[in-house]
Parts: sequence; C-alpha cells; structure tokens
Amino acid sequence: MNRIATSHRSNPSVAGRGHQRGIALLVVLILLLIMTLLGLASLRGTLLEERMSGNLFDRSLAFQAAETALRQGEAIAANPATVIPSGSTCASGVCGPPTAGLDRSLGTTGWANAAALTGNTLAVPNASDLQYLVEYLGEYNTTAKCDQILGPNGKPKDPLCKAKLFRISAKYESAGRASVILQSALRIPSP
Repeated sequence: MNRIATSHRSNPSVAGRGHQRGIALLVVLILLLIMTLLGLASLRGTLLEERMSGNLFDRSLAFQAAETALRQGEAIAANPATVIPSGSTCASGVCGPPTAGLDRSLGTTGWANAAALTGNTLAVPNASDLQYLVEYLGEYNTTAKCDQILGPNGKPKDPLCKAKLFRISAKYESAGRASVILQSALRIPSP
C-alpha cells in the first residue's frame, strides 16, 4: 500500500503554531497609542479655544459696560446744571480744573459709581465695579483770537467762540475678569 507522505508544512493550520510572535497585537497597540495621543492633543486645542472665546466674551461685556459709564459721564458734563467744584477738588465724580502737572484720572478717589445697567446683570454683577470721572479742563477759544471780534452786544461775534473742555474717564474693574478703562474729550460751547 502506498501511503502519501504528509508534511506539516502543507497544512497551514498546523504550520505556524509554534512560530507566532504576536506582531499583529503589537501593531494594534502602537496604533491605539497614536490615536489616543492625537485625541488628547485635539482636546487640549479645543479647551484652549474655549478659554479664548470666554475671555473675548468677558472683554466685550466689560467694554460695553465701561462705554455705558462713559456715556453717563458725558451726559453729566453736557448738563448745564452740573456744578463744577472750585480748585482741583472732586465731588460726586466731577472734578474742577487740575493744578499744573496733575493727571488724576486714574489715581483719584473722586470716581463716582455709574448707574447699574438695567436688565443686564451678566455684564456688571457689582455696581461699584462700574465708575466714571468727569474732569473740567477749562474754557478756551475754539478759533484763534475769536474773542477779539465782538458783536454789537459786546460779546464775541461767533457764538461758538468759547467752549468748555471736559475729559471723561470710565472704568470697569472686576476681580478675576476683564478690566477696561476708556476716556473721551468733550467740548461744549459756552453760553
């Protein structure tokens, strides 16, 4: 009887059992590690973008709040009934003409609290965080020598010859959030 010789090499199910090294498992684990690192890097970038957009939102709200205080200060300066203190003193957020070399806008204690923003507690949680300061800088001629050309009534011919100059500062400062300081100059014709 002729027997056909069989070899283990011809049978693939038996051939590699003793020689397997687990290379497929190692490749899959390396690929899994790379995918995890890519996912973590993506999450870190997303968190950074979220913080940046939150800071931009806080700064935008702080800017709008400070601008509101600036407009309130301008309204006070434009009001003819506003009493301007004599000398360089301040009262209720309005300061008289400064002495030579005095820039008190950022270091004075004369700041007044602005009115709270109605219906917007998100922007200004504390009313004391929103303040303004109106500084009267004096009266001046709007054009050179306009006060020398007089009309029949003895007053300058140009009704806009003299003007009062104000510097209005507004600030919003809140601990741990955005802080904004704004300034404007306001020229009001003298009566």
